Amino acid sequence: MPVSVLIVDDHSGFRRRARRLLEAEGFDVVGEAGNGRHGVEAARALSPDLVLLDVNLPDTDGFAVAEELARDDPAPAVVITSTRDAADVADRVRACGARGFVPKGELSGAALAALV
Repeated sequence: MPVSVLIVDDHSGFRRRARRLLEAEGFDVVGEAGNGRHGVEAARALSPDLVLLDVNLPDTDGFAVAEELARDDPAPAVVITSTRDAADVADRVRACGARGFVPKGELSGAALAALV
């Protein structure tokens, strides 16, 4: 059974590219959200296995969203993504309960599968 994914990113172009890439690699993209509040609502409504979550969102940051989702039962796996370098966010990724970090330019099904 394919891994279900929710993509939370404020850039619709990135969401479209990520959806196409992940679906082509066998993932089931069940939804998208453009900000943190909608991301939390969608995660709770859709119960995805994985939330691909951008660091920079218009209403909050991805770390706060990841912390909120980590309190859910069951909690989805969260993978943080950004155009920033991994070294810039590594400490916050670990602290927020996310499974890991994938730079947007290196997003692939294999990179996500390695974290979940």
